[in-house]
Amino acid sequence: MGKQKQDTLSLRDTLRVSPELTDLAELDPDADPDFPGDGKGDADDHTAELAEELSDLQERLYAAGRSTPEQAPSILLILQGLDTSGKGGVIRKAVGLVDPQGIQLRAFKAPTPEELAHHFLWRIEQALPTPGMIGIFDRSQYEDVLISRVENLVPEEVWQARYDEINAFEAKVAAAGTRIIKCFLNVSRAEQKKRLLERLDNPEKHWKYNPGDVDTRLRWDDYQAAYLAALTRCNTDVAPWYAIPADKKWYRNWAVARLLLEELRSLELGWPAADFDVADERAQVEAS
Repeated sequence: MGKQKQDTLSLRDTLRVSPELTDLAELDPDADPDFPGDGKGDADDHTAELAEELSDLQERLYAAGRSTPEQAPSILLILQGLDTSGKGGVIRKAVGLVDPQGIQLRAFKAPTPEELAHHFLWRIEQALPTPGMIGIFDRSQYEDVLISRVENLVPEEVWQARYDEINAFEAKVAAAGTRIIKCFLNVSRAEQKKRLLERLDNPEKHWKYNPGDVDTRLRWDDYQAAYLAALTRCNTDVAPWYAIPADKKWYRNWAVARLLLEELRSLELGWPAADFDVADERAQVEAS
């Protein structure tokens, strides 16, 4: 029963951010919509069920990139969320289901002097996935309308203009053959506090803790407003936002893996045809 539900559901429809969204409080970070099982106890099994088909479809995508790069599509998965929302966990648990040779991962930190000397989208364009690849952005162009906005790193007229610039850029990227999946990992304030304390209580996780996270947390409402603007002003049909409930790590990981699977399915990729005489090559191999 669970597998049948998993095969027929469209999680993209369920998690797509509504154009009528007016407050992030409308999004429940502890929900688990359309999950085909009973909860955390069988989450690993249901996530593992996606692996075989994900691997097959990713290999088809990769093969297309190797055989006909001028025609092959690519996929860009953008992971955006506040500290502790689980971008790294998604990369390990969801993206980790597929072959790493078909993945191009880029984590965006504070811009370097070279990057600051260019337009804010320059570094993003340099990191776009090549044909046949799945690109993963750990943070993205949206940092330039999130932290730049909240921390007043640029004047308001600059960051206000960036929403339209991002929409135009994403439309160009999509037109060139890249499918864009934008995931907002929605963690609650209470859950974030719990995860930060867990990092402090466990010496093995001290490396993950950044004292600056508290400063960001103190501006929670400002960041909620900035995320709301990004989710509503840059939510186009070619580059939609999906709100991923992130308080349940097991659901978050399953949901992103499922979205990736649905996007790969929609490409309807077959296997590249041989550009040689198969029978002749077989005869030569047998005779060798």
